[in-house]
Amino acid sequence: MNKINRLFAESKDHKLLSLYFCAGCPTLEGTADVIKTMERKGIDMIEVGIPFSDPLADGPVIQTAGTVALKNGMTLTKLFEQLKSIKEEVNIPLVMMGYLNVIMHYGFDAFFRSCVDSGVSGVIIPDLPFNDYLKDIRPLADKYDIRVIMMITPETSEERIRFIDEHTDGFIYMVSSASITGAQKNFDDAKQEYFRHINSMNLHNPRMIGFGISNKQTLESAQQNAAGAIIGSKFVTLLSETGDADKALDMLFDALKK
Repeated sequence: MNKINRLFAESKDHKLLSLYFCAGCPTLEGTADVIKTMERKGIDMIEVGIPFSDPLADGPVIQTAGTVALKNGMTLTKLFEQLKSIKEEVNIPLVMMGYLNVIMHYGFDAFFRSCVDSGVSGVIIPDLPFNDYLKDIRPLADKYDIRVIMMITPETSEERIRFIDEHTDGFIYMVSSASITGAQKNFDDAKQEYFRHINSMNLHNPRMIGFGISNKQTLESAQQNAAGAIIGSKFVTLLSETGDADKALDMLFDALKK
């Protein structure tokens, strides 16, 4: 069974926490250490960001991290090499998050084959058109047993959400707001109503809520309304400031209690 499916099947009574970081930031060779430290500290799933020069969905924190990673020399080929080196040591699901241009340049079949070789269970491609996914990407993903995770936002129609739910597997990434990534202090009434509405749809796939989670209020709100929460910008900031995954995680856990 794919590790993503296993995680959700085994965690019915456990609210999940997934973290995003950008591979190659703050250091080129630090990817393996960050991943192993996250698993040791109890993180349930990891999104490994592929740095890109024009990340449209990302806010300034993750854009800056991507710039640092590229300057450090991180490439998709290098990233796969690093992940492959720790494949046998990592038991939690790894999800690669990157933009279409980088993956297209690498080659779609080669990309999914490399995902298998390096222990990656799923991918998120924010700018992948859904029709292209159905026609070209899904057959390859199915061939290699890789989950392609799709995003929905408050602007996504109910019809579209049900269509995505019908044609994907793994989980649905629920973006908390129709904006770029970045930490928020709270989720307002409109976001809470959006969460409740999606809950009422009784979708087949579990959902994870991301974008803006940085404290106790936003974390609990996400975990109450989905299978769990995804944190990106807050952790990326702490990792960049400390240069140490252990310290960054301790600081993150402290922030999530306030």
